[in-house]
Amino acid sequence: MVSTFKTMVLAVAITALGTLSANAQDATMWKIDKSHTSVNFSINHFFSSVPGKFTDFDGMIHFDQNNLKGSKADFSVSINSINTDDEKRDEHLKSKEFFDANTFSKMTFQSTKFEKKSDKEYLIHGKLTIKDVTKNVVLPMKITGEMEHPMMEGTIILGVVIDTTIDRTDYGVGTGDWAATMVVGDEVKIHIPMELNRKN
Repeated sequence: MVSTFKTMVLAVAITALGTLSANAQDATMWKIDKSHTSVNFSINHFFSSVPGKFTDFDGMIHFDQNNLKGSKADFSVSINSINTDDEKRDEHLKSKEFFDANTFSKMTFQSTKFEKKSDKEYLIHGKLTIKDVTKNVVLPMKITGEMEHPMMEGTIILGVVIDTTIDRTDYGVGTGDWAATMVVGDEVKIHIPMELNRKN
């Protein structure tokens, strides 16, 4: 009797683990089309908004609207790829006064869960690491469209956009320097339009 009970418990445990594993594997994997994706930001300098971008980034997205538990996202951005159309300013941003790119070459994001707001809007909860600081953040993701690729048979395109705002001082970027703290705003607006694709 005891042996039978143990067998039943083991069977239930294996089934549960199998279901969890299946959920994680079943989430659709989307490839980032880097030529149609950009990582943009803007920040105030006195009263005007100054735009910039990072040109070197990588990541993966497993996303399934019917399997949010199995959905996940990981991104990394190379700090040395920062581009504000001003070489001198870019070098200053890479310095120890801001990102300290020689010590911290990448910023990263790793999701912890996906949450549905509507059929087109989702929240990606996760951990954002800049320099040596990691904080919990929520990235709003909006689906902008989905269709079959007209020039690539058997390929589906998914358009998404992430818009959010972070406080650079939370991550020690630009703190301690008078010019950085008094001239440059604290809030950084982030705008990431992405084109994703997968095989049908």
